[in-house]
Amino acid sequence: MTRRIGILQQKGGVGKTTNTINVAGALAARGLDVLAVDMDPQGYLTHRLGFEDAYASDPPSLYDALDSPGEHAVADLVVQHEEFDLLPANIDMFRLEQDLIASGMRPRMRLKQLLDDATEWDVIIIDAPPSLGPLNDNVVLATEEILVPVEADESSQLALNHLLRQLDTLEDNYGTRISILGVIVSNVAYPLDNEQQDAIEWFEERFEGRVPVWVVRSRAAIKRAMQDEVSVFGEDAEDTDMRDVYAEIAAEVAP
Repeated sequence: MTRRIGILQQKGGVGKTTNTINVAGALAARGLDVLAVDMDPQGYLTHRLGFEDAYASDPPSLYDALDSPGEHAVADLVVQHEEFDLLPANIDMFRLEQDLIASGMRPRMRLKQLLDDATEWDVIIIDAPPSLGPLNDNVVLATEEILVPVEADESSQLALNHLLRQLDTLEDNYGTRISILGVIVSNVAYPLDNEQQDAIEWFEERFEGRVPVWVVRSRAAIKRAMQDEVSVFGEDAEDTDMRDVYAEIAAEVAP
């Protein structure tokens, strides 16, 4: 069966898109067929991978598929990246969040309905928007398994607590169980200052014995790979020690 994983954190600037690209690249490097899905109306994943035209394209798009999930096939909306496939975001998705809010609880299952028939891939990785709204809920309910990117600061600790409460609410309302597969502490600069050290220790203690906590250090090679529209596993990407960290993540979550 296709494994579906959300990269999810309502706080902005914690590396969701960077981690989505590099986890997808790591999984593809293992020989898996991977689909990355951009659920953020701002389309950062779509733009970072070089598909600006797809973001502004005419219908049908991901917006139309989420508006009427029974009328569209994922395979018809996908574009091909050199490492993995992409279901791009579309500018029309800015209208979708308000439409879903007005429609009640059931529309939070639309992404799941859309992806239930998307069995062509081994893994689907979904880049969630920075919010706790219905689009984010769609990602959680469609995957039921998430990786949580954070930064090594106190605000990420608070955001994580908010996220955990939201996951509890969704479990109660939808009778499901949501699993955190791991926490990715992103963009960590060494030597650590006291705030970073305290935050990393807090995440490690909070999840000790439950799920892995990975530390991704700030590396110019990661930024340059993003500028080149690839992951650190891309054919011409620079070598970096963080490739090993993403390979560990992929080994943990691969089906």
